[in-house]
Amino acid sequence: QVQLVESGGGLVQPGGSLRLSCAASGTIFNINAMGWYRQAPGKQRELVAAIITSSGTTNYADSVKGRSTISRDNAKNMVYLQMNNLKPEDTGVYYCNFRIRPRVTADYDLWGQGTQVTVSS
Repeated sequence: QVQLVESGGGLVQPGGSLRLSCAASGTIFNINAMGWYRQAPGKQRELVAAIITSSGTTNYADSVKGRSTISRDNAKNMVYLQMNNLKPEDTGVYYCNFRIRPRVTADYDLWGQGTQVTVSS
């Protein structure tokens, strides 16, 4: 079974930067969108950024607009999240998501196992 594997998380000081990467362990077809979600302690998982694979159209949470950039490499089935000027409230577990749109069956999601991002001095 194909898995998504995130990397790039860690401890960073406020104002610092991180680049998260997500790779699929095998070939995946019919990826409609790729995205990053995060879950802070005691809070629900929320969308951080997403990108439509065909058009490159992006969507960002208001809290990260202007500070983050999502990008993808369709050939490699990879998605990235560059985060700048990080704030303590960006702390959480970041999950990679692929929305799969098969031709005849319903859409479904693939999730990574998550990578911890901690912003603290």
